Amino acid sequence: VCILGRGTTLGRPLALLLSQKRPTANAAVTVVHTGVPDWPDYTRRAEIVVAAAGVPGILQPEHITPGCVVVGGGVRYEGRKLLPDVDERCEEVASYITPRVGGVGPTTIAMLFRNAVECAERRAGITPGAAL
Repeated sequence: VCILGRGTTLGRPLALLLSQKRPTANAAVTVVHTGVPDWPDYTRRAEIVVAAAGVPGILQPEHITPGCVVVGGGVRYEGRKLLPDVDERCEEVASYITPRVGGVGPTTIAMLFRNAVECAERRAGITPGAAL
Protein backbone atom coordinates (compact mmCIF):
# COMPACT_ATOMS: atom_id res chain seq x y z
CA VAL A 1 0.00 0.00 0.00
CA CYS A 2 1.32 3.43 -0.90
CA ILE A 3 -0.31 6.48 0.67
CA LEU A 4 0.28 9.76 -1.13
CA GLY A 5 -0.15 12.33 1.64
CA ARG A 6 0.93 12.51 5.27
CA GLY A 7 -1.84 14.66 6.70
CA THR A 8 -3.42 14.09 10.09
CA THR A 9 -6.91 13.71 8.62
CA LEU A 10 -6.34 10.70 6.37
CA GLY A 11 -2.79 9.82 5.32
CA ARG A 12 -1.03 9.37 8.66
CA PRO A 13 -3.93 7.73 10.56
CA LEU A 14 -4.62 5.33 7.69
CA ALA A 15 -0.95 4.30 7.57
CA LEU A 16 -1.03 3.50 11.29
CA LEU A 17 -4.30 1.60 10.98
CA LEU A 18 -3.22 -0.50 7.99
CA SER A 19 0.17 -1.38 9.49
CA GLN A 20 -1.18 -2.68 12.82
CA LYS A 21 -0.30 -6.28 13.59
CA ARG A 22 -3.84 -7.66 13.35
CA PRO A 23 -5.61 -10.17 11.12
CA THR A 24 -7.54 -7.33 9.44
CA ALA A 25 -4.48 -5.16 8.79
CA ASN A 26 -0.72 -5.94 8.89
CA ALA A 27 0.00 -4.30 5.52
CA ALA A 28 3.37 -3.05 4.34
CA VAL A 29 2.66 0.67 4.06
CA THR A 30 4.75 3.36 2.39
CA VAL A 31 3.86 7.00 2.98
CA VAL A 32 5.07 9.57 0.45
CA HIS A 33 4.21 13.23 -0.01
CA THR A 34 4.74 16.14 -2.35
CA GLY A 35 8.09 16.90 -0.70
CA VAL A 36 9.48 13.57 -1.95
CA PRO A 37 10.75 14.30 -5.48
CA ASP A 38 10.50 10.68 -6.67
CA TRP A 39 7.11 9.87 -5.09
CA PRO A 40 5.77 8.45 -8.41
CA ASP A 41 8.40 5.69 -8.19
CA TYR A 42 6.68 4.51 -5.00
CA THR A 43 3.10 4.74 -6.27
CA ARG A 44 4.04 2.83 -9.44
CA ARG A 45 5.23 -0.13 -7.33
CA ALA A 46 2.09 -0.30 -5.17
CA GLU A 47 -0.84 -2.67 -5.57
CA ILE A 48 -3.02 -0.18 -3.68
CA VAL A 49 -2.56 3.59 -3.91
CA VAL A 50 -4.38 5.97 -1.58
CA ALA A 51 -4.37 9.57 -2.81
CA ALA A 52 -4.67 11.86 0.21
CA ALA A 53 -2.50 14.85 -0.70
CA GLY A 54 -5.13 17.53 -1.22
CA VAL A 55 -3.53 18.51 -4.54
CA PRO A 56 -5.99 18.43 -7.46
CA GLY A 57 -5.00 15.98 -10.20
CA ILE A 58 -1.69 15.02 -8.58
CA LEU A 59 -2.17 11.29 -9.25
CA GLN A 60 -1.90 10.75 -13.00
CA PRO A 61 -2.18 7.48 -15.00
CA GLU A 62 1.59 7.33 -15.45
CA HIS A 63 1.99 7.32 -11.65
CA ILE A 64 0.22 3.98 -11.15
CA THR A 65 0.75 0.42 -12.32
CA PRO A 66 -1.89 -1.25 -14.51
CA GLY A 67 -4.32 -3.29 -12.46
CA CYS A 68 -3.73 -1.54 -9.14
CA VAL A 69 -6.50 -0.28 -6.87
CA VAL A 70 -6.80 3.48 -6.38
CA VAL A 71 -8.56 5.02 -3.39
CA GLY A 72 -9.19 8.72 -3.86
CA GLY A 73 -9.40 10.44 -0.50
CA GLY A 74 -7.84 13.82 -1.17
CA VAL A 75 -9.77 16.80 -2.46
CA ARG A 76 -9.44 20.57 -2.46
CA TYR A 77 -11.95 23.34 -2.97
CA GLU A 78 -11.16 25.96 -5.58
CA GLY A 79 -13.91 28.51 -5.37
CA ARG A 80 -17.10 26.47 -5.19
CA LYS A 81 -15.67 23.51 -7.06
CA LEU A 82 -14.43 20.36 -5.32
CA LEU A 83 -11.38 18.96 -7.13
CA PRO A 84 -10.06 15.41 -6.49
CA ASP A 85 -6.43 14.29 -6.18
CA VAL A 86 -7.00 11.50 -8.73
CA ASP A 87 -7.04 12.38 -12.43
CA GLU A 88 -10.06 10.81 -14.16
CA ARG A 89 -7.80 9.04 -16.68
CA CYS A 90 -6.56 6.76 -13.87
CA GLU A 91 -9.83 4.86 -14.35
CA GLU A 92 -8.39 3.49 -17.61
CA VAL A 93 -5.34 2.01 -15.83
CA ALA A 94 -6.58 0.88 -12.41
CA SER A 95 -8.54 -2.34 -11.90
CA TYR A 96 -10.73 -0.51 -9.38
CA ILE A 97 -11.01 3.11 -8.36
CA THR A 98 -13.24 4.67 -5.72
CA PRO A 99 -15.45 7.56 -6.81
CA ARG A 100 -13.07 10.50 -7.10
CA VAL A 101 -15.47 12.84 -5.29
CA GLY A 102 -17.94 11.64 -2.65
CA GLY A 103 -16.43 8.16 -2.28
CA VAL A 104 -14.26 8.17 0.82
CA GLY A 105 -15.47 11.40 2.47
CA PRO A 106 -18.91 10.15 3.58
CA THR A 107 -17.32 7.00 5.04
CA THR A 108 -14.76 9.12 6.90
CA ILE A 109 -17.54 11.23 8.42
CA ALA A 110 -19.56 8.16 9.39
CA MET A 111 -16.56 6.63 11.17
CA LEU A 112 -15.86 9.93 12.94
CA PHE A 113 -19.40 9.92 14.34
CA ARG A 114 -19.14 6.24 15.24
CA ASN A 115 -15.93 6.89 17.16
CA ALA A 116 -17.45 9.93 18.90
CA VAL A 117 -20.44 7.84 20.06
CA GLU A 118 -18.13 5.04 21.22
CA CYS A 119 -16.05 7.53 23.24
CA ALA A 120 -19.20 8.98 24.82
CA GLU A 121 -20.45 5.47 25.71
CA ARG A 122 -17.15 4.59 27.35
CA ARG A 123 -17.10 7.85 29.27
CA ALA A 124 -20.63 7.12 30.53
CA GLY A 125 -19.62 3.60 31.58
CA ILE A 126 -21.64 1.92 28.84
CA THR A 127 -20.13 -0.96 26.87
CA PRO A 128 -19.66 0.41 23.33
CA GLY A 129 -22.42 -0.82 21.03
CA ALA A 130 -24.50 -2.28 23.88
CA ALA A 131 -27.26 0.26 23.33
CA LEU A 132 -27.82 -0.93 19.76
